[in-house]
Amino acid sequence: MARVLLLGGSGFIGRHVAERLALDQHVITIPTRRRERSRRDLITLPTVDLVTADVHDDATLERLIAGSDVVINLVGILQSRPGTPYGPDFERAHVALPRRVAQLCSRHAVTRLLHMSALGADLEGPSEYLRSRGAGEAAVRDAGGALAITVFRPSVVFGPGDSFLTLFARMQRWLPFIPLAMTGARFQPVFVEDVAEAIARSVTDPASAGQTFELAGPQVFTLGELVALAGTFSGHPRPILALPRFIGLVQAAVMERLPGALLSRDNLRSMSVDNVSQARWPFGLVPTALATVAPGWLGKAWPRSRFDRHRAVAGRPG
Repeated sequence: MARVLLLGGSGFIGRHVAERLALDQHVITIPTRRRERSRRDLITLPTVDLVTADVHDDATLERLIAGSDVVINLVGILQSRPGTPYGPDFERAHVALPRRVAQLCSRHAVTRLLHMSALGADLEGPSEYLRSRGAGEAAVRDAGGALAITVFRPSVVFGPGDSFLTLFARMQRWLPFIPLAMTGARFQPVFVEDVAEAIARSVTDPASAGQTFELAGPQVFTLGELVALAGTFSGHPRPILALPRFIGLVQAAVMERLPGALLSRDNLRSMSVDNVSQARWPFGLVPTALATVAPGWLGKAWPRSRFDRHRAVAGRPG
């Protein structure tokens, strides 16, 4: 058992990580700005404590870290106001916060820090997102000193509740066709539960300290192929209209100004480099193939077994 501070624990990946850590009986604290709006599946996990807190407030963050054995930072955003070399929102979430987390972990003798980055993170990357992720990794290592740090670089993460395949499946339910730029962009999507498993094992495995793990699924797909699969799995396949890059940039420029923007020009720049990896998975894990799990939740037939983990944690029979 460890006292784990899970930053970003109320997000898509964070919820799955919390469930997996709870299976190991770790005591988990998840800060959230609005506890009353948090998902019920987190609130009911017996070893999870959801606390109302702003992790960007230094005093609050220090208080949370001071009582922890392990800190896991999953905080991340996909879009930001523009800037050079990256915008202020990316700076705040991907660089300043990780730096401060590493500094406070060192100050309070926290034994382990697990940091979520992204596949393709690079200080010289083509997008603000990738550059900020690269800067965040550098900030953690520079500020962490002798701290035992593990960095995770996942490809695009899929699973029930994601904002990728689920979004495209929903769009094909209502639209007669899908206008899509960068159809040839290559991804190696990874199942969220596999990511959670790798993180959970790293918490107690000292050999993972100092490592950077690239987490990618077993297959490479183009963006066009993934969108087509989302339509097929959901039962609403639609034609895909491939847009030239310049039209895609115009489309993204309009969409990024709308509330709840689904796409930005910076997102398209990230897609200009392949999001793939040949790295082997840690701990002998074998990543899950997309086709073995995605048809379930995309077709709204996700099996009842998805609740098995909650029942196991609660000590209830199946």
